[in-house]
Amino acid sequence: MEFNMQEGGFYTDLGFGKLEVSGNEEYGFRPFQLLVSSVAVCSGGVLRKVLEKMRIDFDDIHIKADVVRNEDEANRVEEISLHFMIKGENLDEKKIEKAMKLTRKNCSMVQSVQDSIKIEETFELVSK
Repeated sequence: MEFNMQEGGFYTDLGFGKLEVSGNEEYGFRPFQLLVSSVAVCSGGVLRKVLEKMRIDFDDIHIKADVVRNEDEANRVEEISLHFMIKGENLDEKKIEKAMKLTRKNCSMVQSVQDSIKIEETFELVSK
């Protein structure tokens, strides 16, 4: 990846389009937003694949991400809490717990940051 400077930040051209990044939301996505998004969406994508491989029928996955930052240490991201709301009928909580463990183990973004950022994952089952 290559990043080019522009007013207020940097950008890169990717296969899907232009990604603009800045510490100021007026000029692009903030770096911490991209970090949290990467962890959340990687986890969600892996969970989706795991549930499909386990042949667990589900209708939707919604992810809520909460972030704790430390203002005294350059506004460092210290914790990311991911809450997965898995929608479907007759979902088995034990099977979903197993899927969540496999998800954590196989999400490259969680594995990349888990020694420096506390990652917490919870879930709830939602009926149609």
